[in-house]
Amino acid sequence: MSVYLKEPRFLHGGESCIVAEFADEIDRAANDAVINLRHWMESQKRVPIIECLPTYRSLAIYFDPLAVNCDSIIEEAGKAVAEASENVAAPHKIISIPVCYGGEYGPDIDNVARHAGISVEEVIRRHSSKICHCYMIGFVPGFAYLGGMDESIATPRLANPRTVIPGGSVGIAGKQTGIYPIDCPGGWQLIGRTPLRLFTPECDPPTLIDAGYEVRFVPITENEYRAIEAQVANGTYRVVITEADQ
Repeated sequence: MSVYLKEPRFLHGGESCIVAEFADEIDRAANDAVINLRHWMESQKRVPIIECLPTYRSLAIYFDPLAVNCDSIIEEAGKAVAEASENVAAPHKIISIPVCYGGEYGPDIDNVARHAGISVEEVIRRHSSKICHCYMIGFVPGFAYLGGMDESIATPRLANPRTVIPGGSVGIAGKQTGIYPIDCPGGWQLIGRTPLRLFTPECDPPTLIDAGYEVRFVPITENEYRAIEAQVANGTYRVVITEADQ
């Protein structure tokens, strides 16, 4: 049963933040409402907004308390929610992420295969066969929390997390999949790696994947990985991003 609240709860997150909460649990409809509200608040001109930060089920709206008060923010957000079903729809983009699965790039793919009782090749097929939804960015800059993975390959986190995981590593934790954007600690089961850079501080925006994006994983060979890696390094690689049907 959906837990989506069509009229969100508004919570005070300090003197410069209002949180619009749409659900008590992870819910795709609630996340769509979060993304749509973010799109509205960032595009409207009536109240000044500093930043909107989406999560699985809520949106934190940051503002300058010297320029606008909380009631104005809540009123504007309420208008957006009331009109959302007819007039507000954030664009959904599909981004293709090339992934070299297994081997040194995916040292835990055998664990996932054993847990699911299938072959490594079937793990790759199932992981790349469904388009996943980016619910939020968090943990470290550019880390995309992705839902919608084929649940037959869901696998628990490692019992002992690694102290360093190479940036670009693609992992599985329970029913979620994600991509480590930078070298950092982590406990997800690593099944592959992308040569793309998911976090580039000097770019605007600095993250390759944003909340609300749909992600398509595309299996590539090690030779293709090296070729794309070189293109990314010299700035000639063009990431494939298309508009999704609403």
